[in-house]
Amino acid sequence: MYRRYKDVSLILKIVIGIVVGAVLGVLVPSWSFIDILGKLFVGALKAIAPLLVFLLIMSAISKYRSGSKNHFGTVIVLYLSATLLSSVAAVAVSYLFPIKLVLPGAMKIAESAPKDLGTVVSDLLTNAVANPISALVEGNYLAILFWSLLIGAGLRLASGTTKKVVTEFAETVSSVAQTVIQFAPFGIVGLLHESLSKTGVKGVMAYGQLLILLVATMVFVYLIVYPFMVWLLTHQNPYPLTFWTLKVSGIPAFFTRSGAVNIPINLKACEDLGLNKESYAISIPLGGSANSGGAAITVSIMTLATANTMGVHVSIFLALLLCFLSAISATGVSGIAGGSLLLIPMAASLFGISNDIAMQVVGIGFIIGVVQDSVETAVNSASDLLFTATAEYADDRRDGHPIDMRAAVKAAGKVKTKVAKPIEEEGERISS
Repeated sequence: MYRRYKDVSLILKIVIGIVVGAVLGVLVPSWSFIDILGKLFVGALKAIAPLLVFLLIMSAISKYRSGSKNHFGTVIVLYLSATLLSSVAAVAVSYLFPIKLVLPGAMKIAESAPKDLGTVVSDLLTNAVANPISALVEGNYLAILFWSLLIGAGLRLASGTTKKVVTEFAETVSSVAQTVIQFAPFGIVGLLHESLSKTGVKGVMAYGQLLILLVATMVFVYLIVYPFMVWLLTHQNPYPLTFWTLKVSGIPAFFTRSGAVNIPINLKACEDLGLNKESYAISIPLGGSANSGGAAITVSIMTLATANTMGVHVSIFLALLLCFLSAISATGVSGIAGGSLLLIPMAASLFGISNDIAMQVVGIGFIIGVVQDSVETAVNSASDLLFTATAEYADDRRDGHPIDMRAAVKAAGKVKTKVAKPIEEEGERISS
């Protein structure tokens, strides 16, 4: 029975959950017992999210290897820069178009928000070095991030067997989180019923504004920010490669909503482009963790929307801190459907927002996630391919052997035979 249920598309199940929850919220708002579905779903997420974030970040950091002679270094710089710039763009958009949500039972906590820079720094440092065990129990995400980074860095010196155990443990917890997420449709029924019964249609309409802002920001980043980065490194028109990666990788990722499922597609696309296999065989799988621009956008915008809702003043310093926090914490979640939403409580804790309030926002995220998570996955997965190709073309140009990107894309689109010719008139083949 459960297997049949699981085989049904999560998107379809969530759509059904949205319809059922909306109908029940409008027709029978007094049936408060339905709300328990939302409380159970949010409670389960609240329980598993701290451990999941801790293990994912620790595992991702432990796998990093340096010193390899390929285009890997350039790829890593592009991944991290893109994730950070995505977060900066999201924060800027949130300042330009501030959004307030309607959260059932939420109370203004502006008075508990940090008052000055000294208090902010002191609270951050104190929370960051809290006991890691108690941090997992209490959901102290700043401490979780701090200790997962340190332990992950230490594990880089561990044996392959130890790293494998950590990775498998992280995958096991991820599997548990995925099981919880499979029951998102039932949680959405309860969450929507509670929202409509307590806040009316007006509160739910704010979700649509949030979704539009998220999608518009992701589109802007992929079509403006990322191409600019490609142009800076290659000095060529970035749009043939940009649009090709969207077509080849972005569209499949949009419908599968899984960066992991899209890895074989990206590997084949790299082969069609004639890229260095030693490089893309590592950079494409790693992109599922290290390249998380879409996730950083989701975390930043939804966190600032929460802060606006709670009446928390966000200073420039805190906004910049959020950019770095979102970029770092987004590492490791893009392979999980809805994984970026589980990072919102960590980012929200930066502004003194309680875990209970943040988890309500996570619930909203699952309601709009039918579209948001699909677009986020498309941005993350397609940019893995975009930056892997860009890194190699940039290194070739630096070595004096520039590749014609337009010709490379054209050749890849036809079949998979020839590698792109150098821009130079000499027809010699470029060796990586």
